[in-house]
Amino acid sequence: MTTTIDAPPAAATDRRARSAEVVAALAKLLPRHAILSSHEETTPYECDGLTAYRQRPLAVALPETEAQVQAVLRSCHALGVPVVSRGAGTGLSGGAMPNAEGVTLSMAKFSKILRIDPVGRTATVQCGVRNLAISEAAAPYHLYYAPDPSSQIACTIGGNVAENSGGVHCLKYGLTLHNVLRVRGFTAEGEPVEFGSEALDAAGLDLLPLVIGSEGMLAVTTEVTVKLLPKPQLARCIMASFDDVRNAGDAVAAVIAAGIIPAGLEMLDKPMAAAVEDFVHAGYDLDAAAILLCESDGTPEEVEEEIGRMTEVLRGCGATAIAVSRDEAERLKFWSGRKNAFPASGRISPDYMCLDSTIPRKRLADILLAIQQMEKKYNLRCCNVFHAGDGNLHPLVLFDANDPDELHRCELFGADILETSVAMGGTVTGEHGVGIEKINSMCVQFTAAENEQMFGVKRAFDPAGLLNPGKVIPTLQRCAEYGKEVVRGGRLAHPDLPRF
Repeated sequence: MTTTIDAPPAAATDRRARSAEVVAALAKLLPRHAILSSHEETTPYECDGLTAYRQRPLAVALPETEAQVQAVLRSCHALGVPVVSRGAGTGLSGGAMPNAEGVTLSMAKFSKILRIDPVGRTATVQCGVRNLAISEAAAPYHLYYAPDPSSQIACTIGGNVAENSGGVHCLKYGLTLHNVLRVRGFTAEGEPVEFGSEALDAAGLDLLPLVIGSEGMLAVTTEVTVKLLPKPQLARCIMASFDDVRNAGDAVAAVIAAGIIPAGLEMLDKPMAAAVEDFVHAGYDLDAAAILLCESDGTPEEVEEEIGRMTEVLRGCGATAIAVSRDEAERLKFWSGRKNAFPASGRISPDYMCLDSTIPRKRLADILLAIQQMEKKYNLRCCNVFHAGDGNLHPLVLFDANDPDELHRCELFGADILETSVAMGGTVTGEHGVGIEKINSMCVQFTAAENEQMFGVKRAFDPAGLLNPGKVIPTLQRCAEYGKEVVRGGRLAHPDLPRF
């Protein structure tokens, strides 16, 4: 059953008045079709890929030019109205969930590829350009953009910048941070800002790594310049089966220890392999406790040598079966299961929550075994797919959002995974960001002083705290309340958020 939280009559009246004020201000800056304010118009924007938490903004603005973005930000700043920028809404941590007293700034219309420079190997694009569209535009020059999140068919480069997204090939080619040269946009006050440079270096402090992964809290991105890489001449993929997750985890560490940096190194556990095999028929071994996908790319000679070395390492670690793609079609078939892990999970459960933490590679088996115990503790199923090469976990906890108790247990399950990851020497996020999903777990990873330092950076860019407020960095009060709950033997979920 869906639960709707209604505002008290007085609060509802105040909200309508505030909404009318904001819409009137926006109407002076944008054409009427670029302003959404009714219940029906704003409902599609009430959440991102984290659908468990939803709320509608006062209004949605859909600017088409940088001048309009600047004008909207200036107007909202003058009114003291929070602003949450939004791309395609594919984020999985609630980073784009609206502020109930604010404006959602949709950047969907900024979808132009401005320039492809095949000599300099760069592309300059607007923030609403899809990740995959960059590679498609660069393909005639035999170039491509390396970071490839599983949502690359839909996610935008602006969202990738906000979350520092990765993908299955980030082990060799890096995250968004390593593939972006320049970001342009506006501060909360509407001041133009530019981070980085198309040159090898930029004068002054290097603020580009600060804005990448800042989850829309420091500036609104409008334009991005990315690096392009030559397409590899050849790519081949090994699919290796293991009858024990410990052996599979050890194999991941052994490949890296051998001095090999695969183009991709992914792990799926048995439940996930079964889910995707039923969906896409990728040829996965359903008897295996874990499956590794290890890809090599480069010249034919490089690939042949690296495939041979990886095969030897995998066999030495106890692989029970090894298959090597014979052609491009088979390589894509092997990867089709991994790329469809999320939709495959959606076929076997009404809802799922995709977690995102990172641990040292040597602890992969330990976290898998710990998650198996958590399944019993919370009486919920979990399918696991990992960017194993860099220790980035994506457990998918399966639940039914129509059952409030299941949702609560799912929240506790997720918090347990994140905090266990920290205890194992890891971190609460790898590429999905903190948003609202992991904000309590930030209290576990960082001290009050460290969180205050992060707030200091936020205040330097946004003194009024109007850009994406209430996300990413927990307040001292929130951490104190969370600490009391943990001491009592429980965990505080998100009682302050509307659940659906």
